[in-house]
Amino acid sequence: MSKDKRIWAAGIAAALMAGMLAGCGGTNSSGSAQSGDSSAGAGGTGDKNITLCLSTRDEWLSTLATAAIDTGKENGYEIIVQDCENDVNKQIQYVETVRNSGADVVIVNLVNFELAEEVIKAAGDMKVVFVNRMPTDPALMDANHVYVGSDESEAGRLQSEYLAQYFKDKNQDSVNYILLSGDLGMPSTTKRTDSALQGLKDAGLKSAPATADLVCEWSREVAIDKVMPVLTQGVDFDCIIANNDAMALGAVEALEMSKRNPGDIPIVGIDSTLDALQAIEEGKMAMSAFQNANGQGSNAVKAAINLMENKAFNDGCDFELDSNNEFAMYIPFEMVTKENVADYK
Repeated sequence: MSKDKRIWAAGIAAALMAGMLAGCGGTNSSGSAQSGDSSAGAGGTGDKNITLCLSTRDEWLSTLATAAIDTGKENGYEIIVQDCENDVNKQIQYVETVRNSGADVVIVNLVNFELAEEVIKAAGDMKVVFVNRMPTDPALMDANHVYVGSDESEAGRLQSEYLAQYFKDKNQDSVNYILLSGDLGMPSTTKRTDSALQGLKDAGLKSAPATADLVCEWSREVAIDKVMPVLTQGVDFDCIIANNDAMALGAVEALEMSKRNPGDIPIVGIDSTLDALQAIEEGKMAMSAFQNANGQGSNAVKAAINLMENKAFNDGCDFELDSNNEFAMYIPFEMVTKENVADYK
């Protein structure tokens, strides 16, 4: 599963140098520490470099980047990782720098789903592998602009599947839920939320919000701040549905701070981060939908190499193309509960 992130420590010096060469706020960028062509910079000027532009750095995306670096090594490439710090302009600058270096391909984890067209324009003749965050407009995708990631709707469906069985076992046919939402308007937020609530409905559960959706911006800290007032108000609820694990863990902390046992009600998240797996093992979280960071990072690099070699982008990859989109490779979500959590640690 997730690899030891001490790998990152070995790359700090090379990362800073790469960022300075890029000339785009490089003191906040990161990269791998492979030995190789000394001319390699943030733009991937060496013959065997591929640049990965991350929207930001968190536990899950760090795991994705580590997998990308490892797969690059296995195939003789150095993966230069740039942290765009959730700054659209910085991401565009990085992509332009990579293009100006003469690179053939760039891997992009979009800061903004709706600005994929601007990223494609900045890439010019370069080929683009979008990873984890799919362009909002599928018409932008073609043989030179592809996607490697997961179907966000599947994550919410797994959450509802777990909750439906949980309440069926309790002979309960109606539930009041608290929903912890990511950023409003993001496709991942919308798809995860809609599929979870629709799944409850399809399972025959009468579900209703115990409070207005709490927009927690994917953050554990924000979730704590938003959940605490709800707890002090004595709101009655049966479960907590979170669009990601960080927010679910924030709910766990808020309950503990309020002297309540988080294991008394099911709290479900998405991603299966290390902290979430520990919480599931301890009975503080009920379930998480595992999003395969290793699979996404590794296969994004394989796809990039394939595009450079004019092969089908999924050639030799571990997962199949989406049946409805030949330019998208979907990596399935998986349900993680206390029964199988050991398999994911």
